[in-house]
Amino acid sequence: MSVRTAGLALGVVLVALAALAPLETYGQSQTGTFELTPYVGYRFGGTLEDEDGSASVEFEDHGSAGLILNVRESAYTQWEIIYSQQQTSADTSRVVGLLPSTDVDVHYFQAGGTYQGDGRSARPFVAMTLGGAHISPQSPGLDSDTFWSFSIGGGLQLRPTARLGVRLEARAWGTLVSSDSRLFCSSGPEAAFCAFQINGDIVWQVETFAGAVFRF
Repeated sequence: MSVRTAGLALGVVLVALAALAPLETYGQSQTGTFELTPYVGYRFGGTLEDEDGSASVEFEDHGSAGLILNVRESAYTQWEIIYSQQQTSADTSRVVGLLPSTDVDVHYFQAGGTYQGDGRSARPFVAMTLGGAHISPQSPGLDSDTFWSFSIGGGLQLRPTARLGVRLEARAWGTLVSSDSRLFCSSGPEAAFCAFQINGDIVWQVETFAGAVFRF
């Protein structure tokens, strides 16, 4: 299923949730220990600079999709595990040895927690997680790379019923790189090379998304 098709399906679910039964009280909204949130969104940014400043790689803005699992710790706090995936392309026209454009999959898998504010029908929240970022070029012969990463997000959770809800969020993803980090490497039997040596400390992407919350 494509991100566009998934987005249309999720949109139908969100509209249905908004039309459900009258809103419950704050106490009733605490039903269930677990929350599962499939979502679709759009991810922006992501620029890598070469060590000598002669080249750069920019990820194209593109749709994204993910899955979030929350486990309630208290009335206001939750543990959180999040997976987010983006199929995009990178402008590699200035990188020697690569095609002008390279398809790239960017995956984040992180764990952390959320803090929710007060509210009956809607609760604001902030989220922080830590984990890994996996960057996987789709061109034959190029290796994938994994880096440490973190995220900071915030948004609003709408609660039309005790069991179902809507999560609206904006999240910043930071990937930790260093001057000895390399990308777009080939380790094939004929030749081994790295087309790009990264210069910098953090590569940023921003994602906005909406998801249907299933509480159980």
